[in-house]
Amino acid sequence: MADRRTVDELSLEELEELLIIKRREARMWRLRQLAAQGRVVHTSSSSLAQTSASHSDPGYTRPTGKRFSAVPLKPLDAAVRPSPSGMNRGQRLRDRILLGVEILALAGLLFVFFSAYETLRTLNQEVITARAAEREMLVPTPTPLVHFERLPGGHTPPNQLGGTTPDVPLHLQQWVQPAPPQPLPTPSVGKPTRIVIPAIGVDAPIVEGVTWEDLKKGVGHLPGSAHPGQRGNMYLAAHNDIFGEIFRDLDKLELGDEFFVYSGSHQFRYKVTAKRVIEPTDVSVMLPSTKPIATLQTCYPYLVDSHRLVVIGELVE
Repeated sequence: MADRRTVDELSLEELEELLIIKRREARMWRLRQLAAQGRVVHTSSSSLAQTSASHSDPGYTRPTGKRFSAVPLKPLDAAVRPSPSGMNRGQRLRDRILLGVEILALAGLLFVFFSAYETLRTLNQEVITARAAEREMLVPTPTPLVHFERLPGGHTPPNQLGGTTPDVPLHLQQWVQPAPPQPLPTPSVGKPTRIVIPAIGVDAPIVEGVTWEDLKKGVGHLPGSAHPGQRGNMYLAAHNDIFGEIFRDLDKLELGDEFFVYSGSHQFRYKVTAKRVIEPTDVSVMLPSTKPIATLQTCYPYLVDSHRLVVIGELVE
């Protein structure tokens, strides 16, 4: 009759015996599985039973000596077993493909850098050419002054001494003396033409306009903004990484540094009073001012150009 008691109703000895029985059954199941696979030595059922019975005895001691003999394993089928040469060929092919991809990636990266370098060099060369042409246009060609006392081809022939007789008699010359030259009016201060920043070694021409073509020629002056020395905001802009890199080191200016703006031969000195980095959309720095100031603007950071660097100086004299 089957024992229907629960686990809680069993004694400790009965639980140990039950555990031994469970282990023996599991071990017998594994042995049958291995025997079905041909991986153990076949023994008689009586031997298995005797072995199982001996293991179930609590006082059982594992016998010494060799119990099982070695069983040779069957080799894998030739069609299933991978060929070493095939593995080597596949691995070599994969390595070659990866090497080719790396070489192509490196070549593409070098091409990008080379193209960027060539573009930058071309732009700088255009700036140099444009500046040279601008300087040639700004430098006037001296015209020799011709001092004629009278026009050539007069009606009085030379005298015997080789001289000439004046067209106006001597007693009338006092009435026909030429009028003294009138002084030319001093021109008023006009647009800026040159900027010098000693602290960062800048000496560049200033052109009217801030378009792409304008900034190829030098520092651009915003049309409509103040002129040098005037009350208002004189707005000047230049590139930092192309077209001569005029304002490349503008961020190195410190408060108190001076720069000079020229209008022709007139010089105006400004002192740096503020420096800040702003967004490209912040156009408040272009607004007029009640003070005579100069605003210098360039892209920032170098070769990134995601923001704008603004340096503001006030007129000193």
